[in-house]
Formats: sequence, structure tokens, C-alpha cells
Amino acid sequence: MRKLMIVALGFALASSAIAKTAGFQASLTPDIAVQDRTTEINGFSIGVWNENPSPEFQWQLGFVNGTTGESVGVQWFVFLPTLFNYAENHTGAQLGWVNYASESITGLQWGMVNITGQLTGLQLGLVNYAKTAQNGLQIGLVNIIQDNEWFSDFPNDLAKGMVLVNWSFGSK
Repeated sequence: MRKLMIVALGFALASSAIAKTAGFQASLTPDIAVQDRTTEINGFSIGVWNENPSPEFQWQLGFVNGTTGESVGVQWFVFLPTLFNYAENHTGAQLGWVNYASESITGLQWGMVNITGQLTGLQLGLVNYAKTAQNGLQIGLVNIIQDNEWFSDFPNDLAKGMVLVNWSFGSK
């Protein structure tokens, strides 16, 4: 049984080295980490600054959390607020002071400042910005959906900028 477990462990390590995927990441910065910054993390990342692709699911816990390409998961720090979360195309949740998805967010951004290119989901914060939204809702002090027209497609779209709430439930 012991030999079988050793062989299985060897195959698991070899296959993860070939596929460049791992289930765990610990990092101080993306370049000072257990795994290389290009290794896909499908599991759990903890560190001061995390940055790895995560096409399946990654739970990131750190002061700064980032992903590249398509990512799925949660970016958050349990005990202290995450300072900055960033991604390109993210599906899941970004919970921190500043949340940024350069291309799109599908899910939740919850923080002081939330910024995305395409919003599908919910932004909760003091300042919420989306270039465009498809089935998106913003709740906060300042809410901007740049591609909305001023009250012309109500009730599907509200406005370019609004206090307290803004939305777009059409396709753009």
C-alpha cells in the first residue's frame, strides 16, 4: 500500500509539473512564491500579493490579489481588508477596498471603489464604474455606467451616472 501511495504521489507531482497547475500557492509577491506566476492555481492562494491564472476556481486570500486571463473564484482577505483585487475577466467575487476587472466581471464587486469594463452582476461600493453593463446593478454613492443613455431606455437602463442606484438590464 505504501509503494502504491508513493507511485500515486509521483504521478500527481509529475502531471502537475507538465500541466503547470497546482492546488496551492503561497507568496510574498508574484515573483517570490512557491509556484511560478504563470502556474494555474485551482485551489487556494495565500500571501501578501497573489497573482496567478485560475480558469477553474481559486480562493485568494491576501492584501493584493490578482489574476491574469480568464479567472474564476473569490478574491478576499478574511481578517483584514484586501487593499486591491485585480483581474482581466473574472467570474466570482472581488471583496476589497479597490476592485478592478479590466475586461469584465460576472458576479460581485464589493468595496469602496469598483471598476470594470463589462458588468454582469452587482457592484456595491461608494464609487462604482462600468464602461458597459448587461444585467448589471450598482448600489453606492456614485454609480456610473458609461454606455447608458440618460433616461432614454427606462426601465431597462437608468442613466450614465446616478446617486444611490444605477442599472442596465439590456444587452449591449
